Amino acid sequence: MSVSKQALNSIIAGAFVVTMAGAAALPGSANAAETEKCYGVVKAGKNGCASADGKHSCEGQAAEDGSGQEWVSVPQGLCDKLVGGSLTPVAASHADGEKNGCSEKNGCDHE
Repeated sequence: MSVSKQALNSIIAGAFVVTMAGAAALPGSANAAETEKCYGVVKAGKNGCASADGKHSCEGQAAEDGSGQEWVSVPQGLCDKLVGGSLTPVAASHADGEKNGCSEKNGCDHE
């Protein structure tokens, strides 16, 4: 390879690295600092990690849709806009099968 081709390849590689580094800093990118845990909106098997109640400690082990103990990372500000979304774990189901909808959002007392 001639010196001019090596120089050209170095410039292209350098431009690619700068472009990729700049893309990571753009608004709307999926940086960890721009996400939050959202409980109560997860599909079964699609949770982010450990459940709040300690039933499991791994990603993808949610047993039911919409469990208030399971979370998924979402962009900041989105969770409060989702039906059933909560920034804190939601109490487990009652014996009669109804879920406790109490949260800071609707102002009812926790048990």
